Amino acid sequence: MTTDALSFDEVVRASERRLLRLGLMLTGGVHSAEDLVQTVFARAYRRWARIGALDHPEAYLRTMVVNEFLSWRRLLKNSEVPLAEPVDQPSREDIGARQAQRDAAWRLLAGLPRKQRAVLVLRYYEDLPDSEIAEVLGVAPVTVRTNAARALATLRGTLSAEEAQR
Repeated sequence: MTTDALSFDEVVRASERRLLRLGLMLTGGVHSAEDLVQTVFARAYRRWARIGALDHPEAYLRTMVVNEFLSWRRLLKNSEVPLAEPVDQPSREDIGARQAQRDAAWRLLAGLPRKQRAVLVLRYYEDLPDSEIAEVLGVAPVTVRTNAARALATLRGTLSAEEAQR
């Protein structure tokens, strides 16, 4: 089924939240994620006749978000850390410990080079196979695996160093 019948507005409504979450995982900041996705939507709108005719315009928009993140020239000076969604029901878990873990994960992820960070987000957050990640990033699957291995090694090394300091 082709989606040439879908309008720009329909695709934006269907994919906006997912793209914002992806942007948040890539940038680490709510406002930066909104800027990133807004920039992509503005560019996509100008080329919607071509993009809207694709079989999967949402996948194309996801690729655009990742590529825009990787090529951003301006500095992302945003140091805010996203907080968890409000909890509707009381929980017995230690919210402070959970937030501390989330903050630590954000700091570790933010310390990685952009391409390595994008690979990990696409692999573990978007749950994409290496072949699709390679397609999104425009690289060979072996490059995806290399970036993932280097990123995980960096994270392990950072965690080991932090453990040694305790």
